[in-house]
Amino acid sequence: MQITRRLEFDAGHRIPNHTSQCRHLHGHRYAIEITLSGDIINTEGSPEQGMVMDYSEVKRIAKEQLVDAWDHAFLVYRDDRVVLDFLQTLPGHRTVVLDVPPTAENLAAVAFRLLDNAYRKTCGNHLRLERVRIYETPNNWADCLAERK
Repeated sequence: MQITRRLEFDAGHRIPNHTSQCRHLHGHRYAIEITLSGDIINTEGSPEQGMVMDYSEVKRIAKEQLVDAWDHAFLVYRDDRVVLDFLQTLPGHRTVVLDVPPTAENLAAVAFRLLDNAYRKTCGNHLRLERVRIYETPNNWADCLAERK
């Protein structure tokens, strides 16, 4: 069985080597969809009976591991020295430094790595993170999928 929870956050970024508009500082209303698979919990009397995982728990973990850090932050590539140096002059500015340029594809991959272990540790029902989808706009998104073994 699979379940999906969607959360939204606002963040700024730029793609430093891009040849079009995205090379400029700008922001997005991002959405993240987290898809988990697992067995339906059938433990009689359990608060999660009939669920793969309580959606509020999916949200809590996503917020703790990722959304709260990225919301209203500027997502900047560590080698984008001009922007990184500028952001460091702003006292108390929320800046998230990434090892990769903050494209939708890279953000989905980073989010998947951050969330994967957090969800695995929660339930004994074979819970598995299957997909992280990052919407950069309502019409553009990237998916990072679990590897099949």
